[in-house]
Amino acid sequence: MPVSFTVNGRATTVDVAPEMPLLWVLRDTLDLKGTKFGCGLAQCGACTVHLDGSPVRSCSTPVSAAEGKRVTTIEGLSDDGSHPLQEAWVEVDVAQCGYCQAGQIMSAAALLAEHPKPTDEQIDAAMNGNLCRCATYLRIRSAIHKAAGQ
Repeated sequence: MPVSFTVNGRATTVDVAPEMPLLWVLRDTLDLKGTKFGCGLAQCGACTVHLDGSPVRSCSTPVSAAEGKRVTTIEGLSDDGSHPLQEAWVEVDVAQCGYCQAGQIMSAAALLAEHPKPTDEQIDAAMNGNLCRCATYLRIRSAIHKAAGQ
């Protein structure tokens, strides 16, 4: 069944089963490898993308939910890593293993779109559910504040 939506500003149509997780459409059908598979249960946040500007867990979101909507992946934030969050992530040296970072950045981008100058409490609430096995949570918060100041 064809499903049409916009990914990172480009219109696309895929012919896949409507219940196929958006994650696998992005990674396997559209070759956008930035979105990661973590747990497959929508509990870790590694697969976070934006659906019409809201963060969603793409591992549990069927591609049919994207019909007619805008999907933004980590590749869609900037062509060259110049998004303020991406720059802040590097400056603050957030990543250790890096596996969760695309999902972390996508959740942070949705937060900053809604709250351009977030408090620690707003950051903690928005980032709750994005797990980091390396426990860089304080650096993540610092990078979000840094990006908010740019």
